Amino acid sequence: MKDSFARAVAAQGRDDHIRAILAEVARITHAGFVAVARVTEDRWIACQVSDEMEFGIGPGDELEIETTICKEIRDCGCAIVIDHVNAEPEWRNHPVPALYGFQSYASFPIVLEDGSFYGTLCAIDREPRALSARTMVAVLQKQAERIAEILSSQPAPLADAGRSSARHA
Repeated sequence: MKDSFARAVAAQGRDDHIRAILAEVARITHAGFVAVARVTEDRWIACQVSDEMEFGIGPGDELEIETTICKEIRDCGCAIVIDHVNAEPEWRNHPVPALYGFQSYASFPIVLEDGSFYGTLCAIDREPRALSARTMVAVLQKQAERIAEILSSQPAPLADAGRSSARHA
């Protein structure tokens, strides 16, 4: 881990309830990678992950914020759900799915009880997945809210003291 902020974020993810939520999200979406990410203006840090597709990201690991869709979610405050990247004109030429090789993506904002943006609940897979059905979106939104409740009850990590260099997946 790069620094004390990344260590603190990873420590927040050491929660059996968060792990159980990620396992449930992986089960219902069939996504090979599911994560809670801490997303700041300039950092993406994995809080907790379920990585069945060997994406290679663990708690405390970072991605360059500019190489994520989570930055867009932070900016808009809305979920982004893609069943099949290659079938979506808006996404088929987007650099992020091409960089990481995924075809399905769902990411929901995690907003803490004090109204602050924490990060995202993300589910990705190399194969197309049916993620945009209304019932699936409702379940994923509820799981993001459950994670927000858990994280809201924990002490916040110290302010991001300095940017560390992040790696690409």
